Amino acid sequence: MNTKPMLGDWEVPRIQKMRSEERRRIAELPIPGKAGSLLQDLNSAPTAVEIHGSLYADERSEFLTSVREKFRAGEPLTFVADITEATDVQYVMIESLLVEESSRRPDQIDYFLKLRESPPPPPPNDLLGGIDDGLLGLAEDFVDGVTDVLDAIDALANVPDFSDPSALLGGTLDDVSSAVGQLDDIGGLIDDLFGSD
Repeated sequence: MNTKPMLGDWEVPRIQKMRSEERRRIAELPIPGKAGSLLQDLNSAPTAVEIHGSLYADERSEFLTSVREKFRAGEPLTFVADITEATDVQYVMIESLLVEESSRRPDQIDYFLKLRESPPPPPPNDLLGGIDDGLLGLAEDFVDGVTDVLDAIDALANVPDFSDPSALLGGTLDDVSSAVGQLDDIGGLIDDLFGSD
């Protein structure tokens, strides 16, 4: 191997065999009444890379800790190896991890890693990154204007209600009503005084 196989920043140790599998996804569309079928190319499936290796007693603990940590994280990792030359494989995920121990070789463990091509992770979300600074200034001015209007409406809440002006007059209206009620009696006395029929 000319290139040391690297998974992220971790060198995969003591590799005995590596294998890559690339295949196309083909959909077969049968045609009624015809002998053959149409084949539709659905593009290539993600590339799979299988790594087989063996480790000995003094290397086991560090290897198992590192590889299981990467497996549990479930995040795309960069991958470099001779076997992926002339492919577009940049990022992979550890799809499966198999560790085997045998009584015939008690100081040795065998491991099998299956890596699956993964698209590169998306760039971090910057929701306001593409907005023109002038638009952000206008938005801030709009929010300030709305805040000012809400403050003005709140100030209007302290103004008395003019829809019922009698509330402002208090008990004065009751006195006026009783005085107006006496006008009928006064009108009758005036009629008697002047003798109008």
